Amino acid sequence: MKPISIKYRFLLHCFTAILISFFIQPLALNAQKNDVIKETPAKTTSKKATRVFYGQASFYANKFNGRRTASGEIFDQKKFTCACNVLPLGTWVKVTNLKNKRTVIVKINDRIHPKMRRVADLSKAAAQKLGYISSGLTRVKVEVVDKKLIPR
Repeated sequence: MKPISIKYRFLLHCFTAILISFFIQPLALNAQKNDVIKETPAKTTSKKATRVFYGQASFYANKFNGRRTASGEIFDQKKFTCACNVLPLGTWVKVTNLKNKRTVIVKINDRIHPKMRRVADLSKAAAQKLGYISSGLTRVKVEVVDKKLIPR
């Protein structure tokens, strides 16, 4: 049996690397995403089930104040709004800080950068009401809220 030349050995290594990057790496990324954002069915008494997500939340930096959001609105730190990649724009959600059980109802009007692994990015007013301004991050529960239940 002849030994494999360096040229063919190099090609074999390249082919193996390509196979690994196309087939194995996406599986690992999906496992990481599933660890971060977990959707669980909520217990409800009505026929319509609500969607619930658990994960990390942060809040917007001041530099985004006055900029246009993904929904076309102008972002304001004083309003109760949220950025989320999982739910549709315009959805109202109840966000609960799992450390202190404080809740706030916010409207999703923006998206988070796709590489961010957080479930929500709240306005400063919403983050202040949840009580995590000093820490910057907190673990939250995000529940979709029916529009009829939102106080005007």
